[in-house]
Formats: sequence, C-alpha cells, structure tokens
Amino acid sequence: MESGGEKMSGKIFIGLLATLLLKTAIATAQQPTKVPSIGFLSSRSPDAEKSRLAALQQGLQELGYVEGKNILVEKRYAAGRFDRLPDLASELIRAQIAVLVTTGTPAAQAAKNATSTIPIVIGNAGDPVGTGLVASLARPGGNVTGFSVLNTELSGKRLELLKEVVPRLSRVAILLNPANPINPLQVTEIQSAAPALGVTLLPSEVKGADEIDRSFTAMKKERIGALIVLGDPLLETHRTRIAELAVKSHLPAIYSLAPYVEAGGLMSYGTNFDDLYRRAATYVDKILKGAKPGDLPVEQPTKFEFIINLKAAKQIGLIVPPNVLARADRVIR
Repeated sequence: MESGGEKMSGKIFIGLLATLLLKTAIATAQQPTKVPSIGFLSSRSPDAEKSRLAALQQGLQELGYVEGKNILVEKRYAAGRFDRLPDLASELIRAQIAVLVTTGTPAAQAAKNATSTIPIVIGNAGDPVGTGLVASLARPGGNVTGFSVLNTELSGKRLELLKEVVPRLSRVAILLNPANPINPLQVTEIQSAAPALGVTLLPSEVKGADEIDRSFTAMKKERIGALIVLGDPLLETHRTRIAELAVKSHLPAIYSLAPYVEAGGLMSYGTNFDDLYRRAATYVDKILKGAKPGDLPVEQPTKFEFIINLKAAKQIGLIVPPNVLARADRVIR
C-alpha cells in the first residue's frame, strides 16, 4: 500500500514533468524558423534588371513566397563589368544562400566556377551546352539548370528581318562584346545565314564604353547599310547611346532586347525574358522542396517578341514594309 507521502511525491514529479514539457514546447514554438535566402547574380545594372527581377518575384509570390517573410533575396549586380562577377558570386555564397539565380551567360559561368554544391538556376543563357554550363538540356547534371534563350539560334532570323526591311542590303555590321562567351557563337550563326541572303558581314568589337562611338565612325567609313547589335550586358548598359548613334547614322538596326527599341532603336526580335523569369521561380520552388538541379531539364522559351519603333523608322527615312509591320507584336508610334 502506497503511503500518503509516496502519492504526494508522484504528483509533484508529474507536475514538474508537465511544466518542463510545457516550457520546452513554448521555447520550441518561439524559436524563429530559418527563412531561406536565394541569390540573384546579374551581369547587368539594377535599372536594366528591374523588369526581370520583378518577374521572378511575381513568380515566387504566386507560389506562396513573400519576400521578407518566408524568403529573402540577396542581389548583386556587375553592371556590365564581367571581371566583378567572381567576387560577387563569392559574396553570395558566403551569405549562405540556398539557391543562386543568375542572369546571362557570364554570370552563370561565374556562379558555376564559384560553387559545385549550391544549386544554380540560370534565368537566361544563350547556349548552355555550347558554353559548358550543362552537359545536355534534357539531363543537365551537376548543380546547374534553368533556361536557354535561343539567342544563337535567333541570330540568323534577325539578319533575315533586316533584309526584309532593307531589300537591297549588302553590308551589315555586327556590334559585339568579345568578352561575352555567347557573342562569338552568335556571329558564327549569322555568318552561316549571310551567303544565302547576299550579305557581307563586318564584326565590330566593343570592349568598353569608350569604343562605341569609334565603332560607329568605322561603320560610316565602311559604308555599312544596317546593324545587328548582339545581346550583352555591357552594350545594354549603353543602349540609349547605341540607339541614338544608329538613328543619327541612318542605320536600320535590329536588337535582341526590347529596351533598345524603347530607348529609340528601330526594332528588336527575341525572347520574352519576363516570362522566363516567372518560370524560373518554379525551379527555385522545386529545389527548395528537395529537387536536384541536375535532374531538372533546361527549358527553352515559349514566348517571343518582335517590336518595331516607327518613330525611329521616320528619323532614319525608312518605310517598314506592311507585311513586316503586320507581324510585329508591338508597334511604337
């Protein structure tokens, strides 16, 4: 038979145990849940990247992520200076990010060189296989996946559009940054399309802002009839100046990005980048939930944009053929 003292001791023990368990539960509940951070590494400037970042954030929000509450975004911008990308990538890695989203091929290469363990989602890259970012589109392998923009494949189409707008076109300059690994691949693609169109190409390299004006002076001496400007963060940083010089030189020009046309350029044809970055959010979500980037196929764009600026056409003294104008997704009047 239990004595009264033993019963009392048992009650005290149970009471203490219950109090301890309650305190433990309260302490556990009060501990803040670690909020995952994603890195955003851009080759471009914050201003140039605003639209793509907003599209990524919108995509994340649609999946239930609210920045500052259940996800954080660490941003770094090289503003066209590719030499800064390795240090910026290292900064993001030291910030203990869970996923690294990159914009453009140079940023993607810097990220891949900086880490083989942190998952990398390429927001856009011209040729992920050709530049060595992934083993294949279907099975990327390693820690890299994301989206290809088909910039190389679309390069020949841009030359065709120029020829349609200027039927007697015979000499075309290509403005490019040789430090961008995707630009030489695009030049090769354009060169393969040139003979059938009866066009001679003259590549014009720009390694810094101070070389832009000199390139246009050289084009005038070479009696260039039109211009293709390749997609590149350095060139895009100075897109307003490039568009102005093209119009001033009476050169019909085609660009890969809409911001050039919005800055006064004649026309652009290329991928809808905002759509890609909304889709990139789905890959970030899958990886945060345990998916391996190497098992996620690199996807290609499904939306493209052809934009024409009729104000620029009028300044150049160019009449855009009706059949070309009818194919435009957007016309700036």
